[in-house]
Amino acid sequence: MTRTISLAESEKSKFITKTYLWMGIALLVSAISAFFTANSIFSETGLTSFGQFLYGNSMMGFWIFAIAEIVIVIALSSMIRKISLQTAILGFIAYSVINGITLSSIFLVYKIESIAAAFAGTSLMFFVMAFYGATTKKNLATFGRYLMMALVGVILVSIVEFLMAAFFKLNTSALDFLIAIASVVIFTGLTAYDSQKIVKVAEHSNGSEDYQKVSVMAALELYLDFINLFLTLLRIFGKRK
Repeated sequence: MTRTISLAESEKSKFITKTYLWMGIALLVSAISAFFTANSIFSETGLTSFGQFLYGNSMMGFWIFAIAEIVIVIALSSMIRKISLQTAILGFIAYSVINGITLSSIFLVYKIESIAAAFAGTSLMFFVMAFYGATTKKNLATFGRYLMMALVGVILVSIVEFLMAAFFKLNTSALDFLIAIASVVIFTGLTAYDSQKIVKVAEHSNGSEDYQKVSVMAALELYLDFINLFLTLLRIFGKRK
């Protein structure tokens, strides 16, 4: 009996460790991808050919990569049971690289000290909420459902804001600020909710390939929480060049 409990705790620990390790690897890949992309956009004579592809011609390249990110997330979420572990990992890494390319724009817009401060603030908030979610005895399932509903609402409002600014030339700075504040609340809450989900799933982990794929998807959820919280804090407090 003691041996069974010990094995269960070992598998639980491995599952949680692998999940956060995959998330950390993805963040590192995105950071490297963003840095090298930002340094390859400009030359002494202006935009390079890659920079022109990304940000010239109505930012066609940027939107291609942004759409590719959405496609990868949807594909991974819907096909995770059918694909192999290697394919899931490859998809996650590909997403991290592409997201890094689209994130390269922050180096063009914000001062490096603002990016560093936003990253540090995000790391602290993420750690606190992840620890809370993993250790609290309170069930966050209902809380998580409300947060997901709120996230859908924020996405819809953001689309409306974009249309108002693009087609009617309206000043939406106040609405943009409210959206940013709401986003901080939502993604800090989702960090706790997703962390609790990971712990609950880990309790049943048996080390099989299916659970390893679940670990990759859980890492993707945490990665998205972190990146969206980071971008929102940068949007609120970042100093532009």
